[in-house]
Amino acid sequence: MKEVRVAEALKSVQTGISLRVAGWVRTKRDSKAGFSFIELNDGSCVTNLQIIADKGLPNYENEIMRLQTGCSIVAEGLLCESPGKGQRVELKASAIKVMGWADPGKYPLQKKRHSFEFLRSIAYLRPRTNTFAAVARVRSALSYAIHSFFHDRGFVYLHTPIIVGNDCEGAGDMFRVTTLDINRAQERPFDFTDDFFCTQSFLTVSGQLEAEAYASAIGDVYTFGPAFRAENSNTSRHLAEFWMVEPEMAFCDLEKDMNVAEELIRYLFDFLLRECKEDMDFFNRFIDSTLVDTIKTLSDKNFTRITYTEAVEILSGSGKNFEFPVSWGADLQSEHERYLSEQIFHGPVIIIDYPKNIKAFYMKLNPDGKTVRAMDVIVPRVGEIIGGSQREDRYDVLYDRMQETGIDPEKYQWYLDLRRFGSVPHSGFGLGFDRFVQFVTGLSNIRDVIPFPRTPKNLDF
Repeated sequence: MKEVRVAEALKSVQTGISLRVAGWVRTKRDSKAGFSFIELNDGSCVTNLQIIADKGLPNYENEIMRLQTGCSIVAEGLLCESPGKGQRVELKASAIKVMGWADPGKYPLQKKRHSFEFLRSIAYLRPRTNTFAAVARVRSALSYAIHSFFHDRGFVYLHTPIIVGNDCEGAGDMFRVTTLDINRAQERPFDFTDDFFCTQSFLTVSGQLEAEAYASAIGDVYTFGPAFRAENSNTSRHLAEFWMVEPEMAFCDLEKDMNVAEELIRYLFDFLLRECKEDMDFFNRFIDSTLVDTIKTLSDKNFTRITYTEAVEILSGSGKNFEFPVSWGADLQSEHERYLSEQIFHGPVIIIDYPKNIKAFYMKLNPDGKTVRAMDVIVPRVGEIIGGSQREDRYDVLYDRMQETGIDPEKYQWYLDLRRFGSVPHSGFGLGFDRFVQFVTGLSNIRDVIPFPRTPKNLDF
């Protein structure tokens, strides 16, 4: 007897074969004719497998009749063509074993639609719903696609450290890591020479700096891992723990950097539409009816490229009353980015050459001395989805930029040394993986696209 997932059973072109499936009961209804219809799902697909349990089964009265939503079972039987509507095949059970019971009076998931807010309060159970199981499958598929994209192009996958002694962005808001007794902090100031690493240490906000070291030795590399920011932003777009995709490319200018970013986005869109059709159809049906068409359209559209200065001119001349005023030198907000991509260009936009004062110290200074070789990829509905730049490869300029932005060059001497020993032009970017998943699923809150969201004042589960 072959053991299969529900998705494999539903796709089987051969009937009359004996199968074993395992999963959780979504619904059950009993017929007066002496048999029960059990809808089984194991998380492998959106669709349930219907199981027919006849009263002739030895445990029909004492167990099968007691099955409720949430119970786990293993069913064996014959896969047959279904005479009913809504399913092509069904399993006629020869045996059903109950693996775990779920008290209907206490099981939180009932046969109805629940709000996303409620489901966040039971995040350990929400993957049993269609929406969150589909999100998990899409995350998994996109992760595979990202690795495939870079592997096929000769990139080396790099594991950068999670515990670091520096702030890549130079913006603070980092989680501290320590083994010191915080209860003694009021007795005397912390002496970090007594700490585990003998210095202050933090959870990383980016693997970029370490990736630059490897790009300066072995060429194109990428990281794909968790990042952390202790920013008190309780919005639908921010997480304290999130996942970043960060390629770093040697002998690479901003033009090539933009090309790779655009190529990656197109690749992921195409992969998603091809490999996750059922899940995308589900999101299109229940979350956003324009989702699939939007992704198809964006996949085919050219990415418009404009400078920051041009973007400010368009926004200033739009006549629109933005919540955040637009002026040269101020950072673009989500409302500005969305206006450009949705109302002006009707597709993805890459904005380049930002003022140096609103960008990180490591970005290459332009000849005008006012702007840097930075780029942001903007998409409709979300805004910025990729941020990147050509890195400053000149020692003196980078040193001056560090001092200018209040960063102690001595703490980054190893990073400066990369500019002393065989420096080369190099570039990279970061793709916010969770924001990308949020965009392609149509979900309005980023808390709903990661298994256990970490946000201000929330560390449940």
